Amino acid sequence: MSDLTGKTALVTGSVQGIGLAIAKSLAGAGARVGVHGLATADQAAEVVAAVKEAGAPEAHFFDANMRDVAAIEAMMQEVSDWGGADILVNNAGIQKTASYAELDAATWEAIIDVNLSGAFHTMRKALPVMAERGYGRVINIASVHGLVASVNKAPYVASKFGLVGMSKVAALEYAAAGTKAKGGVTVNCIAPGWTETAIIEPQVAARAALHGGDRDLGIADLLAEKQPTRRTSDPSEIGALALWLCHPVAHNVTGTTIPVDGGWTAQ
Repeated sequence: MSDLTGKTALVTGSVQGIGLAIAKSLAGAGARVGVHGLATADQAAEVVAAVKEAGAPEAHFFDANMRDVAAIEAMMQEVSDWGGADILVNNAGIQKTASYAELDAATWEAIIDVNLSGAFHTMRKALPVMAERGYGRVINIASVHGLVASVNKAPYVASKFGLVGMSKVAALEYAAAGTKAKGGVTVNCIAPGWTETAIIEPQVAARAALHGGDRDLGIADLLAEKQPTRRTSDPSEIGALALWLCHPVAHNVTGTTIPVDGGWTAQ
């Protein structure tokens, strides 16, 4: 769908799940890919190897703490020295389910720092360079919880609603950058529903426990509640959408939030 030869991508939170699937998808189109996350040296090497095997001519691992502004700025400088991010995917995220009565300040701050502030700091460094080049793609991985709320997820929902709003502002500020031929600069969110990733495992386990430990029944219980198709998404499907958004043909798709949620937010 897209030839990204000569382009450089940074995908935060890409050692597993949706982030890794997006990294592989961009690699398959020929992009150089910076992967990022919390990982041991061996795990980092495995991820870099997997992305190269998927087609990336070069891959590099970054380990910036997304709660540390100085670390993020240092990472973005390293990416700039490496060639600059033509494509930025903010996927790094954390979640904890708890009621207002159970939540504490530390949990709130951690989730907002990683999910929202971290994306802001990568964007403010990447977008001006994209505008100078006339091509750039920022793809922020939000969630259905950037569009609708659920109980026991106040910090997560707040971070994702914030990410959607922040992305709209950036899309407007950079809407006129570049040309149709070059592809312009776009900023969009993808809002996955139930997707087979590690972040949903605690909720799956809790539901499975209600069904004698049966994981499949636990998943079915979760999907029946909110996702009308009753089918989970595979991370590779999110990767395919991210790749399409990078194509020059998507130059006028900006400021959007695209749900991949089996009809959840259509209700």
